[in-house]
Amino acid sequence: MLAVIEHASRRIRILGATAHPTTAWITQASRNLVMDLEYAGSTARFLIRDRDGKFPALFDSVLTDAGIRVVLSGVRIPRMNAIMERWIRTCRRELLDRTLIWNQQHLLHALREYERFCNTHRPHQGIANGRPRRPLPRPAADQATLTQLDIRRRQRLGGILNEYHHAA
Repeated sequence: MLAVIEHASRRIRILGATAHPTTAWITQASRNLVMDLEYAGSTARFLIRDRDGKFPALFDSVLTDAGIRVVLSGVRIPRMNAIMERWIRTCRRELLDRTLIWNQQHLLHALREYERFCNTHRPHQGIANGRPRRPLPRPAADQATLTQLDIRRRQRLGGILNEYHHAA
């Protein structure tokens, strides 16, 4: 799986998944990322990546041509890209360890659903419990409102993910 995360907003983008990543596949994924960022009007300045040998020089050059500086993480320093490492661990614990994946199409479907869940519903402590694609909620200060909350749960991916919302 190849994924990137915007550090400021914690928005995740899953670029694809394959059993056998090749140079051509990774290069095309970087081109798709550049096109997605241009379409969204997002301006990324840096991309932190590890020193895996699967990343070809063309991967870095595609990003450099788009004005994105590629920063290599230090050797055996996982904290240098801790936000992405945390997301990978969370994705594995919450989704992949609990799901029997049938094929690549099913894996991509589950990953897209989890991406949507993380970007629209799941709160992130690093951004004041906000969601990457939603504005911050107003704090509930009225005690009468707090005692009469009507919280509803919606199951996604067969109950692996649960969304909670206030039915107003």
